[in-house]
Amino acid sequence: MMTGQQIRKELEKFQKYVISQARANLTRLKKNSSKNLYDSLKGQVTYKKGDYTVEIEMDTYGLFVDKGVSGTDKTYSGTDYRYKRGKQNAPSPRHFDKWVVKRGLAPRDAKGKFITRDSLKFALSRHIQKNGIAPSLFLTKPFEAAMRKLPQDVVTAYGIDIEAWMSATVEKINRK
Repeated sequence: MMTGQQIRKELEKFQKYVISQARANLTRLKKNSSKNLYDSLKGQVTYKKGDYTVEIEMDTYGLFVDKGVSGTDKTYSGTDYRYKRGKQNAPSPRHFDKWVVKRGLAPRDAKGKFITRDSLKFALSRHIQKNGIAPSLFLTKPFEAAMRKLPQDVVTAYGIDIEAWMSATVEKINRK
């Protein structure tokens, strides 16, 4: 049987592993151009009233990057999120301004003239609305891998259930 200090140590190791691997995945998958999501990943282990809690926080949009968002023309399995038809539901073109600059995008039209940045941002917004965002599972995969590595004593002692933990995490993120 593990002591409270050993359990805390294992849970801290779990939390650090998940965050480091999630950050590595963001970089490897090239989903890290602004570093906002990367920097927002934080975690802590707390102990209250006989229970340990592992909290992993990130910007809300990280959930969409992880689970994906189905578009109006393309559907991804495993995601509950979807863009709908209509201008109100599309991602705003303003969200792409810095992204376009960081990526150095300057496409040309059929005549060889540069496309304006506003036109490019609008086109990106429409493209994402139609095709959605493919699930990256940048957080889900390291979480599941860490759960498999977690000592059985900890899992048994706390009745840790991956699905329940992920559901609670998603609900908490959606409330923010």
